[in-house]
Amino acid sequence: MDTDNNNLTIHEGNVTIKVPKFEKVSAKAPVFYNPVMELNRDISVAALTVFSRNHEGDISICDSFGGTGIRGIRYAKELKGVENVVITDLNPLAVQFAEENIKNDQIENVRVFREDANIMLRRCRGKFDVVDIDPFGTPAPYVESAAAGLRAGGMLCVTATDTSSLCGTYTEPCIRKYGAKPLKTEYCHENGIRILAGFIARTFAKYKKYMNIMFSHSTEHYMRIYLTVGKGAKKTDESLKNLGYVAHCDNCLNRALIKGMVPQIPLKCPVCGESLRIGGPLWCGPIIDEDFTAGMIEVLPQINIKEEDKIIKLLKTCYKEASAPATYYDLHKVCKNLKISAPPLLNVLEMLKNAGYFVSRTHFEPTGIKTDAPIEELKKIVLNAKKSSIKD
Repeated sequence: MDTDNNNLTIHEGNVTIKVPKFEKVSAKAPVFYNPVMELNRDISVAALTVFSRNHEGDISICDSFGGTGIRGIRYAKELKGVENVVITDLNPLAVQFAEENIKNDQIENVRVFREDANIMLRRCRGKFDVVDIDPFGTPAPYVESAAAGLRAGGMLCVTATDTSSLCGTYTEPCIRKYGAKPLKTEYCHENGIRILAGFIARTFAKYKKYMNIMFSHSTEHYMRIYLTVGKGAKKTDESLKNLGYVAHCDNCLNRALIKGMVPQIPLKCPVCGESLRIGGPLWCGPIIDEDFTAGMIEVLPQINIKEEDKIIKLLKTCYKEASAPATYYDLHKVCKNLKISAPPLLNVLEMLKNAGYFVSRTHFEPTGIKTDAPIEELKKIVLNAKKSSIKD
């Protein structure tokens, strides 16, 4: 990062851009640029590289919240087979900086518009193969326009930074924005992604469109989903069967996903008899595609990034948990419930595997365990692991 009197020069990926100096990253900055989101943009380049490789013909991209233009410029310069990139932003200073950065990076297939994201997506209905929604806050007000504007076979990339509502810290905003009740649990970040995905699925269904989630992750202060879009009433109806609710027991930590928009949900926990808390509706289907994630791992060395080891670790963890059941257990939470100190995580994972259960770690939480073992069995194995660690 270089500086002059008024601007900062940023080197990211294969591009160099200028941004106004800012004391703090916030929506009040003269032009929004967040260096923490560089990892987000690196992963986005990897995801769109895999998408464009599997897509017939060149792709047209809309970067709906352009800011300095960094994301759209990187797409144009680092992806192969890009027909054009459209960058939108309502801030006139952002448009000015984006245009200068495009000129300085000598890119010809990128255009910048001072336009509201919703208006641009509605006006260019059916013209984009990729729509990227990366706002400061909730993406909810823009998903409807993306549903109308995306071509069948296209990809939606969407970021949510309002994790406090999606994760259940604030219930009412989540109900208001996403039409779903969140749950504050140890696996609340996964719940948040599933609530966002469920909201997207319901919104796209109005247009007889359905989604297949290719990749998703929760990192730092945001959640991110990459999904492809198909069209057809029958397949959309079938896809909506992946909507449902999560029932959680605070007493024994038992939980279950129950599919259906109006399913029969028990009021009492079948394990301990205590009352259940219910969250949703949310997406009960897969939130990571194994093959797509493998493709991202494969193309990552081709991308000029600073934190390759960090991203590789994230992608490999996501790859291993792609086929895991929904939700996860936090080892420390389980041990607190059992009133014991935690045994080594690797020992618990090995004992679960030896007992014939599916097991993997999760990128959501370093001490998280993805498994299909019932809570009673998991507790027995944790207690056995604790006994073994004491003997050793």
